[in-house]
Amino acid sequence: MPERPPAVVLLSGGLDSTTTLAIAQAEGFDVHALTLQYGQRHAVEIDAARRIASQMGVTRHVVAAIDLRSFGGSALTDDIPVPKDRSESEIGHGIPITYVPARNTVFLSLALAFAESIDATDIFLGVNALDYSGYPDCRPDFVAAFTRVANLGTRAGVEGERPFRIHTPLIALSKAAIIRRGVELGVDYALTVSCYDPDRDGAACGKCDACRLRLRGFAAAGTSDPIRYRAGAARP
Repeated sequence: MPERPPAVVLLSGGLDSTTTLAIAQAEGFDVHALTLQYGQRHAVEIDAARRIASQMGVTRHVVAAIDLRSFGGSALTDDIPVPKDRSESEIGHGIPITYVPARNTVFLSLALAFAESIDATDIFLGVNALDYSGYPDCRPDFVAAFTRVANLGTRAGVEGERPFRIHTPLIALSKAAIIRRGVELGVDYALTVSCYDPDRDGAACGKCDACRLRLRGFAAAGTSDPIRYRAGAARP
């Protein structure tokens, strides 16, 4: 059998990145996962990423530490309250305070370095432009621009036989479609963490934007969300 080509998958421990990992494996790639401990307020997603990488049998899982908390400017890295109980129209308007400045630019740069070090030219990123997040670094234009940077600013991009490709298989899918695809691929969503403000034991709040989008996605997909939520958390 031909050798599987290597690929780097950015794995946060969340629903989208885990589905992206499963898609990369289904497409025949030898997956090397990269998780960034970037100063986020909760370590539960790092633990989730480790469990997911182990269960899904990635070839190598790197957890790299960087400190975006030094800059702050986000409810995920600073002492700023996480928005709760926002309506769909509120979630879909503007860039929320949970946006971490330049996060995907930083993450992709590190994934690019990892990929170049293992002679991989394929990087998978679980961004989604339809989940009402408003994040500017989840748009197709951003991904296309970074792909140009990758091929202009690396030895592999300049001298290599194959250009770098950044795969975003979820970018135009609804949350329900993402979940259905993951279910088809056998993803265990009980392992994933999406909440912006989970309890110390990992129970999701059910009220932040990420929880509300996740719960609506499972409801629209016609299946139940297997993770734990705090007592009293509203469900669709």
